[in-house]
Amino acid sequence: MTEVASNQPVDANSGPGHLLDLGAFVGELTVEDDLPSDDISLEGLEQELQDCKTDDVVATILSKGTKLRDYTKDVENNLRQIELDSIEDYIKESDNLVSLHDQIHDCDTILSQMENILSGFQAEIGSISSDIKILQEKSMDMGLKLKNRKAAESKLAKFVEDIIVPPRMIDIVVDGEVSEEYMRTLEILSKKLKFVHVDAMLKTSKALNDVQPELEKLRQKAVSKVFDFMVQKLNALRKPKTNVQILQQSILLKYKYVIQFLKEHGKDVHVDVRAAYIDTMNKVLSTKIRAYIQALEKLQLDIATSNDLIGVDTRSTSLFLRGREPLKNRSAVFALGERINILKEIDESALIPHIAEASSKRHPYEVLFRSLHKLLMDTAASEYLFCDEFFGEQSMFYEIFAGPFSVIEEHLNTILPNCFDAIGLMLMIRIIYQYRLIMSRKRIPCLDSYLDKVNISLWPRFKMVFDMHLNSLRNANVRTLWEDDVHPHYVMRRYAEFTASLIQLNVDYGDGQLELNLERLRMAVDDLLVKLAKLFQKPKLQTVFLINNCDMTIAVLKEAGPEGSKIQMHFEELLKSNTSIYVEELLMEHFSDLIKFVKIRASEDPSSGSSERPISVSEVEPIIKDFGSRWKAAIELMHNDVITSFSNFLCGMEILRAALTQLLLYYTRLSDCMKRIAGGSSLNKDLVSISSIMYEIRKYSRTF
Repeated sequence: MTEVASNQPVDANSGPGHLLDLGAFVGELTVEDDLPSDDISLEGLEQELQDCKTDDVVATILSKGTKLRDYTKDVENNLRQIELDSIEDYIKESDNLVSLHDQIHDCDTILSQMENILSGFQAEIGSISSDIKILQEKSMDMGLKLKNRKAAESKLAKFVEDIIVPPRMIDIVVDGEVSEEYMRTLEILSKKLKFVHVDAMLKTSKALNDVQPELEKLRQKAVSKVFDFMVQKLNALRKPKTNVQILQQSILLKYKYVIQFLKEHGKDVHVDVRAAYIDTMNKVLSTKIRAYIQALEKLQLDIATSNDLIGVDTRSTSLFLRGREPLKNRSAVFALGERINILKEIDESALIPHIAEASSKRHPYEVLFRSLHKLLMDTAASEYLFCDEFFGEQSMFYEIFAGPFSVIEEHLNTILPNCFDAIGLMLMIRIIYQYRLIMSRKRIPCLDSYLDKVNISLWPRFKMVFDMHLNSLRNANVRTLWEDDVHPHYVMRRYAEFTASLIQLNVDYGDGQLELNLERLRMAVDDLLVKLAKLFQKPKLQTVFLINNCDMTIAVLKEAGPEGSKIQMHFEELLKSNTSIYVEELLMEHFSDLIKFVKIRASEDPSSGSSERPISVSEVEPIIKDFGSRWKAAIELMHNDVITSFSNFLCGMEILRAALTQLLLYYTRLSDCMKRIAGGSSLNKDLVSISSIMYEIRKYSRTF
């Protein structure tokens, strides 16, 4: 090892980062000879050498070059010195250690005593725990018993409460008056009666034998008293001038529980009360409605009779049969007028007969019809809701109103066969339709079947009266109806007003059947109008008659609104075609030579030579001179003719303007023809200028 150390000296100044070759030192180690080779194992040596490379102590020793054997001796010497120092310190502290030992011994003694005490405590605590467990079990057992007893007490208390009959309840049921307190007592009695009959276990109870007879007596007494009370109230309904609705709402509804009590505990009496109420209300309402109808009949204004038809001659009927009736009432047969206001006042209150009678004013039947059905609708709605709330039944309404319905149907069966007012019938149909909508919005269906029945009875009657008007036109005696007057015929005015009225009543309903009937009526009046026109000797008068009647009809139909467009368009076409005819007839009357020449000769071309006889100046000259000499006078005559022929000034002026415009066209064609004739320029001095004719036309246009 000395050689190795001397051959490879270590640099003392090299830092810790200097890597040492431990293999060189290990090679210096000698193995003891007395160690057998088998006990030496080099396994893991390489790993230990690698670990020593990073060990600071080993690195320090190697860096100083210290031999391992010397270093080991130094370590052993240090350990021995430390051991000696420790022994010396121990000897110095021996007294303290003895004292510490004594203290530890004293602590052991105290702890031993404490252990004995705690062992005693533990034994006592174990005993207490056992007692607590026993008490807990007893407490749970007592809690269970208490719970069972409370449950039994609750059931028993409820049983006693349900079965016991308090003296106060007996006093109220037997001696008390029917009041709100009586109602509450009846509810309690009802619960007890139900309890007795429903609970099966109660039948085995001895208490039932004591209580049941008393409950039965109370039930019978309550049923008897309630029956007497209801009979008293029903008698009040029968008294004259009784307001039934107020009595129902303010009194009977307060005691509606009595009906439920009777239904549950007195079924026979309930049936009797129900039957008595139905009979009472049936008679009361039937009497009131019959009296109301009789009062309304005094207010009725007869509008139409069987002779008030479109095609009937007024000279043979109105003069004697209706001569004293006001003119406005006669016009109401065909014109709707203010009668349509009844549909705008559909939900107004019904007429009060004695107030209406005091004003001495009479009304068309549809006004009375609306009042009657308004009263019926209000009464029926009130009764229907009352039956539902008081009796819990809606079906009994129809039994109650069988009488009132019968009274109204009897009245209608008397009125309708004598009703010849088609407009009034259509108004009644619309009133029924509106009332159906009102009841539908209220969701009260009680009048549906009745209103359907009335509607079914009104339509056939309307159809019959409408067909009477239709047949009056088809079967009209033309000779009797004809008047030597070109102004609008009264039959056409009737037709126009009648049609406009029905069209106006169909605006919001779109009834296709009514539109079809109106078309049939139009065809019939067309035929009659043509027949009346043919009785005039002159064609011109025929045309004027047709124009006046078409114009009047259009004016009346326009008042009905846009829904009259289909029939209105028909008469507008008829007016247009007859206007063209009249214009030609009027011009032919005053300018026949000019028109004939223009229509026959003016279209020929003189220069072509195709005509057998060319137009000459001599042929045109008399026509031009004749026109120039009297054209203004002729236009004035035309103007006077139009003014006297047409009842509608505006229509007459339109026709005159059309005639003058056509005259201007004819004269313009004549002027153009003259320019194509050889030598035609010689007639220029006799020509009337177009501007002069235009000026004259504008003069008449200004009057228009």
